[in-house]
Amino acid sequence: MNHLSRLAVLAGGPLVLLLAACGGGATVDEDATGGGAPQLVTVDAGYVSAVDQIGLPIALEIGAFEEQGLDVRLSQPFPTGVDSLNALPAGEVDFVQVGTPAIGAAQRGLDLVLLGNYSGSASRRAVDDTMAVVARPGSGISGDDLATLRGKRIGVSIGSINHLYLIGLLQDLQIPVSEVEVVNTAPPDMPVALQTSGIDAAIVWDPWPITIREQVEGAEQVVRGGGYIPYVGYIVAMREFVEQNPDVVERFLISRAAADRWMRDNPDEAAEAATRWLPGTELGVAQEAMQYNVAQLDPRFSACNYVALDTVAQMLAEQGVTQPGFEVADRFVPGPITTVMSKRPELFDDLPEIPEAARIGPDFTYDR
Repeated sequence: MNHLSRLAVLAGGPLVLLLAACGGGATVDEDATGGGAPQLVTVDAGYVSAVDQIGLPIALEIGAFEEQGLDVRLSQPFPTGVDSLNALPAGEVDFVQVGTPAIGAAQRGLDLVLLGNYSGSASRRAVDDTMAVVARPGSGISGDDLATLRGKRIGVSIGSINHLYLIGLLQDLQIPVSEVEVVNTAPPDMPVALQTSGIDAAIVWDPWPITIREQVEGAEQVVRGGGYIPYVGYIVAMREFVEQNPDVVERFLISRAAADRWMRDNPDEAAEAATRWLPGTELGVAQEAMQYNVAQLDPRFSACNYVALDTVAQMLAEQGVTQPGFEVADRFVPGPITTVMSKRPELFDDLPEIPEAARIGPDFTYDR
């Protein structure tokens, strides 16, 4: 059974129908602002130190926020999505970019909502190009025989997207998770953990796989992407903030969509910008990582994104990482991004067409 078939089986029931459907420089919008130039509004936003999250600072750098009348103040890069979510209810930031940790945070009572993708796909059910597995020299792990992962110490950030990737990879290999040792490791600690044999392999998002190869002599990338998981990465805010600031939310999403379009059109320039925003990232590393990142820059929402999150939640719950019964429909707020998709089609017209059966509107409701 291939990767996508396993995802379909995991989703089960009516979800298979949606899985099938999901195969394989901005200007001010006067309608959104009530006419004329928008009032300058200050908002705070946070991102994780990763290439796939670089669209937020790039939107600032290219003036996309300013064109929408927003004065966006960026926090220092967070090491993981869990850290960024901790800043959200504390009022330190209004928007963050986060993926799988949003599930656990919501189940712990954080009233967060999902407004758009910073990484993922609205036209495909599985995309994970920005993920990779890097093994230390002498680990015995071979890219030609991934069954050699059995019995190894694997470093991931528990509850984050790299943990999910490990689960999806092992499911495809038909290796129980219990047959590897999962070691909770923050990305900045992975190079030292590999050098000291604290872990045999690191699973992580860009630019870390590339950085690790440069920092750890003899380290080898044994897997890159592969469609093992539906990658999820969202622009997230507190529900109360969204309800009280609909105009700001729309302008923010226009700005982010404009930055994503600019990156897809200018990957080399985007890589150069990444070196300014991700401390210690060299240009060559950023250029290599950006070629994978642009494949996942799809800010749109479709039914595919609901299925993806539902699948992710079930995968994590099966491993005891999160609680079962996560209600996907409670967290998506599709109105703002579908409105932007309708008003600003030029920001998305280079992306693959969303399958007709997966297209949604502002009033879409997801019913498993």
